[in-house]
Amino acid sequence: MESRTSTQHTKIVVAVALLRRRPGLEAELFIARRTSPESVAGMWEFPGGKLEPGETLHEGLHRELLEELGVSVVLHEEIVGGGHASFSPESGWWLKETTAMRLFRGELVDGEPFPLQDHDRVDWVPVTPRLLDYAWIPADRPIVEQILRDVSV
Repeated sequence: MESRTSTQHTKIVVAVALLRRRPGLEAELFIARRTSPESVAGMWEFPGGKLEPGETLHEGLHRELLEELGVSVVLHEEIVGGGHASFSPESGWWLKETTAMRLFRGELVDGEPFPLQDHDRVDWVPVTPRLLDYAWIPADRPIVEQILRDVSV
């Protein structure tokens, strides 16, 4: 059973790396372009958002994806960054000094992603080194690099 997370000292953000494989094509990753705040507007990220008090990681992520994109997903394993400086097994991927992100692999099960909040564009892109050509939010770039390593294994 999934445990409840404590947000006493660290703000937790939950996000998903939605992956799909279509016959004859490379694996694709779903990405979303931010509209705000101004410091990250126009940059790409993994969809998700802030965990609310009392929510499990999965509950918060399901709520955020329904609010932001109007979709339901099945969640799989957490994406970990073995040996990466911005990853901690206890907290996840550090975005800022007081904010960490827990990122899960996911698969779309209902709905077609459409930017309802916080994004002006969404896209499915091939999981190739060209992913690094996108203007990622700086804290998300190490995660993209990890996904590229994981998919190439």
